[in-house]
Amino acid sequence: MSATRSIAIHSTAACVIQRDNRYLVVEEAKGGPKTVFNQPAGHVEAGEGPIAAVLREVEEETAWRVTLTGYLGLYVFHALDGQTFHSHGFLAKPLTQLGTPLDCDIVATHWLTLDEIRALNDENRLRSPLVLKRIEDAVSERCYPLSVIQE
Repeated sequence: MSATRSIAIHSTAACVIQRDNRYLVVEEAKGGPKTVFNQPAGHVEAGEGPIAAVLREVEEETAWRVTLTGYLGLYVFHALDGQTFHSHGFLAKPLTQLGTPLDCDIVATHWLTLDEIRALNDENRLRSPLVLKRIEDAVSERCYPLSVIQE
């Protein structure tokens, strides 16, 4: 009989936000020599569902209010350090820039083209492979209605 171990699964939510063939990304300081780029994303907190979490994270990390237009799906990511993430991917359109301060880890926000994001991927500057995967899924219109999530 093998020993059992407890494995923590991290539940996160991320948002692909598109405007005029550009995507809103955040530039993050993560302690290394270079910053990394990500979609607005973060952990689903206790008592919160993925929809509420992604709307909160977008506002905290970008100072934008958005309207969700679809669900890209659940992405499972196994990080090199052994952690497993279940990341809910959403698609959204920007509504209003709020002018509020950004989270302390966010260096800046950028509206980048898909080619610019691919170049960052080639330079290993994306936070995870899911950043590009979610955008490519959005471009291919692989999307589900928000009603598939029952909060």
